[in-house]
Amino acid sequence: MSKTRKAEFRPNDFVVYPAHGVGRIVSIEDREIAGMQLELFVISFEKDKMTLRVPTDKATQVGMRSLSSPDIVSKAMATLRGKARVKRAMWSRRAQEYEQKINSGDLLAIAEVVRDLHRADDQREQSYSERQLYEAALERLTREVAAVTGIDEAGAMKQVDEVLVARAA
Repeated sequence: MSKTRKAEFRPNDFVVYPAHGVGRIVSIEDREIAGMQLELFVISFEKDKMTLRVPTDKATQVGMRSLSSPDIVSKAMATLRGKARVKRAMWSRRAQEYEQKINSGDLLAIAEVVRDLHRADDQREQSYSERQLYEAALERLTREVAAVTGIDEAGAMKQVDEVLVARAA
């Protein structure tokens, strides 16, 4: 089973880990943990200064995936252009849904959160928790857009911002 994972992910590949976003596989190592030999992907998340080790045979089970295709990125940008859909549910319930979408690792779901929580300058102020969720979703989205398109994060942020501002105008 681990042989198929090796072919799927290789060192220096960018991958998306649902709970942490975009990281780069630094290496594949063998370790003995609790008396068992395990083959692990070592994933580095530069911006968070974090290293994660994921067993190769559990990688797809935990939702680790390759970067989205450019087609998915353009669909995410189209999602950003859409009209915000804010449900009338209580904030705690909506916040929970937004959190689940962000941690799903699905780029389109993350784009929906960014779209729904984005506030133009003339709109009412965001609450602290709204702003936290918005910034987390925006960061995940821009990191993946940057990795897929091959531009830096500032450039990706500018691209996303232009789409959001154009929608608000």
